[in-house]
Amino acid sequence: MIKLVDVTEQNWLDVVSLSVREEQRKFLDTPLGIIARGYIYRSCNANVYAISNDEHIIGVALVKDMDEEPACYDLQQFMIDQHFQNKGYGTEALGLILSALSKERKYGQVEVCVNKNDAAALWMYKKVGFEDTGYIDESVPDCCNLMYHFTDPF
Repeated sequence: MIKLVDVTEQNWLDVVSLSVREEQRKFLDTPLGIIARGYIYRSCNANVYAISNDEHIIGVALVKDMDEEPACYDLQQFMIDQHFQNKGYGTEALGLILSALSKERKYGQVEVCVNKNDAAALWMYKKVGFEDTGYIDESVPDCCNLMYHFTDPF
C-alpha cells in the first residue's frame, strides 16, 4: 500500500538515495535538492512528502503554497525511484497528494510545470486530471503549465 510519510531522521538517507533514469535527471532536482527546497520554501508552507510502499521509501515530492496569481498549490517536484516506476505507484501517490491537499483546501487548484519533452510525466499528470493551461512562462519556455482543479466546492 502506498502512503505519504514525513521525511525524518530515520528515513532521510533512504530519501536521498532515490534515483531516476539518466534521461529523467534533466527534469528533476536531486532528492537532497528537493529536501533543501522544502527548507528554503518553509515560509510558503512547503511540505516534502516521502512516498512509501510499506517496505521502502520509493519516492519524494514537494508541494508549496503559491499566493501570486493564480493562487494555488505548486507541485514543485515529484519523483518515483527508477526501480519502482511503471507499476502505478506514481499515479497512486499523486492521488494521495491531491487528496491531502483537497482536505486542507487552502486553494481550489494545484499547478505543476512539466517539461514538454517529459512524455511520461505529462501522461501521468493528465491521467489523474491535470489540464494544460496553455500558459508559457518566459523563464521556462520548454515547459507546460498544468492545472488540477478540485471538483467539489469549498
